[in-house]
Amino acid sequence: MESYHIRGGNRICGEYSVKGSKNAALPILAAALLCDGECEITNAPQISDVDSMKTMLKELGCGITAKSGTLIIDSKHITADTISLERMKEMRSSVFLMGALLGRCGSAVLSQPGGCNIGSRPIDLHLHALRRLGVEICERDNLVICRGRRLKGANINFAFPSVGATENAMMAATAAEGQTVLSNCAREPEIYALQDFLNACGADISGAGSDIIHINGGRPLHGASHKIIPDRIECGTYLVAAAATGGEILVHHAESGHLASILQKLKETGCTVRQESDRIYVKACGRLKALDRLITGPYPRFPTDMQSPFIAMLALAEGESFIEETIFENRFNFTSELIEMGADITIKGNTAIVKGVQKLNGSVVKATDLRGGAALTLAGLMAEGTTIIQNIEHIERGYENFPEALQSLGADIRKNDER
Repeated sequence: MESYHIRGGNRICGEYSVKGSKNAALPILAAALLCDGECEITNAPQISDVDSMKTMLKELGCGITAKSGTLIIDSKHITADTISLERMKEMRSSVFLMGALLGRCGSAVLSQPGGCNIGSRPIDLHLHALRRLGVEICERDNLVICRGRRLKGANINFAFPSVGATENAMMAATAAEGQTVLSNCAREPEIYALQDFLNACGADISGAGSDIIHINGGRPLHGASHKIIPDRIECGTYLVAAAATGGEILVHHAESGHLASILQKLKETGCTVRQESDRIYVKACGRLKALDRLITGPYPRFPTDMQSPFIAMLALAEGESFIEETIFENRFNFTSELIEMGADITIKGNTAIVKGVQKLNGSVVKATDLRGGAALTLAGLMAEGTTIIQNIEHIERGYENFPEALQSLGADIRKNDER
């Protein structure tokens, strides 16, 4: 098993260029199935989740050429509509293939998706939307069997603004006859990115970024070129790493408008924050201040994916912080590992109370999920002594060359193979 070995105490300082967004790339790669032609996807992050999606597309019959962050996907000769159980267990985002396969083949067979254990994430909202479009769905033996040869546009209202359900409905609706109106949609930047890609391929979609999306379906889709937007969560993680270690960082290729809630909370901790359209500067000014209230929520509220890194940072802040998690009930699982390092954290229901301590101590800890693993890595950078992070496969699902990037910013971190 591979692990990260970190000797804490170094400040994170320097400049970093943000990579392409994991959460934008995965649904766009799935959406390439809808196109009768080659799609060129640039700025794709080189992470294990993207590798898993590429493998699934190949198993469905797509041709894929990859070189230095550019992917050429040829889906003219799809040969299957079934996603293997093994692949579904690897990654929750495999569920995006359901809407795309239905739009292209009129059928899809998959199992309940896997991914990080951060809470119950049923696909009921996805299935509700697809049924409204005319899909017949049978669930048996952990399989979800979907048939929808003649999809028809519909009005679909989501009970919760789910990102994945919104994206799946968008993909399937591009192939449905007539107009589809999606209400109470997720508003994340990744939704707009998917709309941008599908429209470049010939779709007629409007409204992404608001809570109502209109899709005029039934248009044939062709290949197109598309550049993946910057990863706002990766960007936020490096900003927090600098703040947590008393350092400073200038991040390039960032979409500062996508990080408004994150930057606001960094300012509240006492950090200096300066931003331009594509650059963000953050500097820690002495010991950070606690946050009276941080509540996660759908975009544009504070992202649940950034909650874990913030908790790690606040472990050394002056005062008592209150973090309320409203999306995933198991997001706080990683805090037991942080407590092993000396953090003072109490969990009461969906709220974490973090009392700032004077120091964290190096320890051997395990990553429990992607963002929790990143948070433990930041804690290792903050701690005295050596920290060993195990189960780093969780972290590498979403961060490209994480230890090398941190090394370039001054961290004493190396990746070890402990087999």
